[in-house]
Amino acid sequence: MPVPAPNLYPPFNTVRLSHVEFGVTDLARSRAFYVDTLGLQITYEDATTLTLRALEERGHHCIILKQADRPEARYLGFKVWDEDNLDRAAAFLDAKGLPVDWVETPHVTRAFRTRDPQGIPLEFYARMDRLPPIHQQYKLYQGVKPLRIDHFNCFSPDVDAAVAFWNEIGFRVTEYTEDAETGRLWAAWTHRKGGVHDLAFTNGTGPRLHHTAFWVPTPLNIIDLLDLMSTTGWLANIERGPGRHGISNAFFLYIRDPDGHRIEIYCSDYQTVDPDHEPLKWDLKDPQRQTLWGAPAPRSWFEEGSLFAGTPTVQSSLKASPIIAP
Repeated sequence: MPVPAPNLYPPFNTVRLSHVEFGVTDLARSRAFYVDTLGLQITYEDATTLTLRALEERGHHCIILKQADRPEARYLGFKVWDEDNLDRAAAFLDAKGLPVDWVETPHVTRAFRTRDPQGIPLEFYARMDRLPPIHQQYKLYQGVKPLRIDHFNCFSPDVDAAVAFWNEIGFRVTEYTEDAETGRLWAAWTHRKGGVHDLAFTNGTGPRLHHTAFWVPTPLNIIDLLDLMSTTGWLANIERGPGRHGISNAFFLYIRDPDGHRIEIYCSDYQTVDPDHEPLKWDLKDPQRQTLWGAPAPRSWFEEGSLFAGTPTVQSSLKASPIIAP
């Protein structure tokens, strides 16, 4: 299927991705990973909950960690333009036959939970508590110096269908991989905020969360993190990289938290704000698609992901695959 033309006048205006909630099995161990190692900042903490923000963020949190019996991704959060757009979003999704459940969410004025047609659990809101800026408090810059949450990537059993829905609500494709034999999308990168992506989809058993990414100042911060992780007991949590993607042109590192949730450390992609920005097409078998320097990704990168809470998965019918490392 061809990539759909961008919908520049969607039924409601989404600003950007905002936050994610994870169920984690050892909150203290997760704190050691996200706070002591990566350098995210604590905004709330009790015996069962930890909320964090990155250094440039003014919103109360970009990640919520909840003590749980098993690892899971609870929902992905998105910020809309204002309260009117929040109501328009609820009306649009309700008319689509999707659930709309208004919820009381700490530090958020009004929010509702829903799912996209493939079952990804979502939260939409307009206003979150604003905190004082800390981006010039350089004494706080620890670990990899995370500046902001950047994107989500999800496994999808039908990338064409996923792109069609998210395009309808205004997420524009920047780059994509097409299977030459079937003409179907194998992966696609879509955005709202003007980078390469807020939300990407990768072919596979899903829906599952493939990774959550954080933007850092420079590639050297990634090198520093590798030195830190390799000498503080986190060596086995380094999964892939460092390297430079062909898709997005970004410098990257993939690591796993104590429960296996995949985190990408990311910088140096490019601007996509022009409404007539043309998406880039990649050949699935091009090794530079995965890594500009040609190294294939490990098998775990294509097969493992976080289950969404209460969400059954479906195998993809598209069996095409890229070059995979042994």
